Amino acid sequence: MADPATEGRRLSRSFGWLALLGTLLVVAGLVGLVYTGVATLTSMLLFGWLLLLGGIVGLLHAIDSRGSDYFWLGVVVAALNIAAGVVVIRHPHGTAEALTMFAALLFLTGGVFRLVGSVVVRGPQFGWTLLQGAFGLLLGLLVLFDWPHSSLYVLGLFFSLALLFDGLGLIAMGVGGRRIVSMVSEQRVTDELTDQPGGNEQKRSKG
Repeated sequence: MADPATEGRRLSRSFGWLALLGTLLVVAGLVGLVYTGVATLTSMLLFGWLLLLGGIVGLLHAIDSRGSDYFWLGVVVAALNIAAGVVVIRHPHGTAEALTMFAALLFLTGGVFRLVGSVVVRGPQFGWTLLQGAFGLLLGLLVLFDWPHSSLYVLGLFFSLALLFDGLGLIAMGVGGRRIVSMVSEQRVTDELTDQPGGNEQKRSKG
């Protein structure tokens, strides 16, 4: 059985690494917010390489399981992922334009559905749903009217914000975890001192 003190230090170190990773993500998110064009290009290249590597892994898995009923389906899906990854890597700007258009249409349709749904249903969250719908509709129109120039910063902005909030979440988990481990360790030491012979007398004398 592992020593509780050693286990506590290991957990504290793990939470420290988690907080460090969160800090790096926050820094990357802030840099991406300043240089949204670079963040957009980076996100597209990352997306392309993920598709390519995922397709290669899927193809190897399909080859390994040849003879099964889903062999050709796995090969087709892997080939599509590899082809999409190659296209994204070779044409990141065109991919960004297409995805930005898709995002604008999603904002528009989502905003319209929320607006119509809030007016028709008029539930307890009527005002909040109406506000969400209006915001989605406005955001979609802004992105669409500025397209294709908006493709230079929209995806990078979303990517940077995702990094920023994920980093803040990891920092909160790391700092909170280290604090909890420290409190548990201190409580364990106090309990051990209390359980020792004469510990209760020392505690009463201090009281």
